[in-house]
Amino acid sequence: MSVARVSAQLGRRGMVAAGRGLRWGSSATVSDEVLRPDNSQSDTMMDIGTRRVYNEDHDLLRTMCRRWWEQEVVPNHAKWEEEGSVSRELWASAGANGFLAMTTPEEYGGAGGSILDASIMWEEQSYTGCTGPGFAIHSDICAPYIVNWGTEEQKHKWLPDIVAGTCIAALGMTEPAAGSDLQGMKTTAVRDGDDWVINGSKVFITNGQMSNLLILAAKTDPTAAKPSAGMSLFLVDTSLPGFARGKNLKKVGMKAQDTSELFFDDLRVPNSCILGGDAGLNRGFYMMMTELPQERLLIAGMGVAAAEACFEWTRDYVKDRKAFGTSLYKGLQTVRHELAEIKTETAVARAFYDSCLQLHHEGRLDSQMASMAKYYCTDLQNSVANRCLQLFGGWGYMTEYPIARAFIDGRVQQIYGGSNEIMKELIARSI
Repeated sequence: MSVARVSAQLGRRGMVAAGRGLRWGSSATVSDEVLRPDNSQSDTMMDIGTRRVYNEDHDLLRTMCRRWWEQEVVPNHAKWEEEGSVSRELWASAGANGFLAMTTPEEYGGAGGSILDASIMWEEQSYTGCTGPGFAIHSDICAPYIVNWGTEEQKHKWLPDIVAGTCIAALGMTEPAAGSDLQGMKTTAVRDGDDWVINGSKVFITNGQMSNLLILAAKTDPTAAKPSAGMSLFLVDTSLPGFARGKNLKKVGMKAQDTSELFFDDLRVPNSCILGGDAGLNRGFYMMMTELPQERLLIAGMGVAAAEACFEWTRDYVKDRKAFGTSLYKGLQTVRHELAEIKTETAVARAFYDSCLQLHHEGRLDSQMASMAKYYCTDLQNSVANRCLQLFGGWGYMTEYPIARAFIDGRVQQIYGGSNEIMKELIARSI
């Protein structure tokens, strides 16, 4: 996406309004004629202007994203953790600034950006340690389902509001007795004239309390030879009778991200709600398998960015924290060596992830590599958070410190999007 397009798109949405203090920044960028350094070669692993997968246009976008997160999210996140969800005003602000569903084509209200543009938003969220906004699933999981599989009518109906943040999207796959095993789902949709009647439930649904649109997976052909051949996806308006939200689930971490049980009791939707129309009937499982690599890639991206943030917070802490007359970093070789190991492991993960990101940008990422990235980067994320918390000592156990929240929030990354045990099984099938 060119600088001109970014400027026009974000300017149209009010991004550069002087009153908001958001403008093109002076953060360091590297000319495209000069070989860009890896972020492990820079002063910090979060420096702007690094990594060969990006260019100067991306640096400008990252500068704006970073300022928005720091100004709009960081000061309010503790309050949202107490309340159990972020505000709808935040969603509207993200939409007004062009940060939602960036890859949506311009004809449907989007910026027409690439996955590289979208990935900047995932990473900047992880760098802040603010896990509340469920933007990634809305923008880069739900919206692509409609872009890639929806009818023209469905695209024009839903996508402009998704981009604007006035329609919040959620994905209804997981069930109480069917987590990573999508073929084991029990929710059914039965044909009744020109309608479908849906019964069942879903659980652990991100954006569940706030969603206006649910992309819902259900069985539509119980006689199919294989369960995977009898599933469809429905675009469900959550204001319809028969749709009910359960409680906002109390989680170990990610306390500002609304996560819900959802129930469907004779929920009636027209045939036009099948994603892709008649051509999408009983093709839901194929659609899900096609879209899952991007979901797993974004989870990996958030994981390695979180590891980088943990490293930087800890580096600063051990250089300032005094013990036995000097800083922890200068006084203890074990601390220095631990940070050396963490930085090396994180740099290795970053290199593999960036390779996967480039492949996906080129349309060449396969399920095997996406699964590798998802399990490896999220395992690393949790390992780094655990080891960095130890270096903070007793203060690391206090949630006023971001390292404590990263330790708590990161645990689910190894579970959702397909548990890491399932990722290893998928990789093993290709061996």
